Amino acid sequence: MTAPPVRCAVVGTGLIAHSHARAIAAQDGRARLVAAVEVDEARLAAFTEDWPVSHAGSSLGSALASGEIDLVIVCTQPSSHVPLAVEALAAGVNVLVEKPPAVSLADFDVLARAASASAGEAFVVSQHRFGSAARQLRRLAGDGVLGRPLVARCETTWYRDEAYFAVPWRGSFEVEGGGPTIGHGVHQTDLMLSVLGPWAEVTAMAGRQSRPTRTEDVSCAVVRFENGALATVTNSVVPPREASALRFDWEHATVELHHLYGYGDDNWQFTAAAGREDLAARWATGLDGERSGHAAQLRVVLDALASGATPPVTLADARLTLEVVAAVYASAFTGRPVRRGEIVPGDPFYTRMDGTGAPWRDEGIPA
Repeated sequence: MTAPPVRCAVVGTGLIAHSHARAIAAQDGRARLVAAVEVDEARLAAFTEDWPVSHAGSSLGSALASGEIDLVIVCTQPSSHVPLAVEALAAGVNVLVEKPPAVSLADFDVLARAASASAGEAFVVSQHRFGSAARQLRRLAGDGVLGRPLVARCETTWYRDEAYFAVPWRGSFEVEGGGPTIGHGVHQTDLMLSVLGPWAEVTAMAGRQSRPTRTEDVSCAVVRFENGALATVTNSVVPPREASALRFDWEHATVELHHLYGYGDDNWQFTAAAGREDLAARWATGLDGERSGHAAQLRVVLDALASGATPPVTLADARLTLEVVAAVYASAFTGRPVRRGEIVPGDPFYTRMDGTGAPWRDEGIPA
């Protein structure tokens, strides 16, 4: 007997909501978009013209009261992610939260407590984990055939002009949580962590080089992992030539990814060490052509919901990523290394990503 489709609601109908709507439509009838919630009437009207729904309005509570929603997808500005997710969880409804899931570790832990008390589950959008090449890389790394992980490089060098920061809620620690470290580079950082596992220590620097923002527009970090691997992480929104890149060097192979906002199998390059050419063939056998993206993650979420398993990406997974982001800010703004587990209640960087304050906080926004 075919299971009924998972009934989905999107909250916030900006650009990313359209990506989720397309992902829902790509699930061969296993999911259906039934509700859209948006406080901007014109934006809501434009969205529902493209994606007709049975419930459209400005209140998530009203949509939840219909009893016809199985999964809420939160696509609003970052500071509203946790309150909306908590509202869905209070109604016992599963919730999928866009990244960053919270603007601070304290904010995130509110979400985690709400999830532990709910019949629903909360998980986080991490679409780059789900392309076939990333899945194959984690399999090979987990099997140990690549040898020890040694060095990695993680780069998010995107371009956002001054018009981008003219949107009132952008460029603030209060609403966005920070700059490219949390809002842009978090995608690549999250993929790196999904491959290399728990991190141990971060040393970082950050700066506001040219954009009219209260946050950083560049950060650079060195991350040491529990398994001994060292990684450099660069996040920036100032370079005219945009790129997203990852490189992993194991004892027996180098694996590289070059793309921008999403990848396919052909964006990856696998180089085996001399004498280990067998690994290249093994790499190729695990590629099935699935691109990274929201549709790839939603497919796995639907599989988990149908089987009663815990959908990916769990809150524990997401917190590991958010904590390394907090550590980058803490290290950059205090000038000292930060270890995992060090940012706890009572630490200023637990409640705000800018913690004790950005070094340029009294300089005003550049003209």
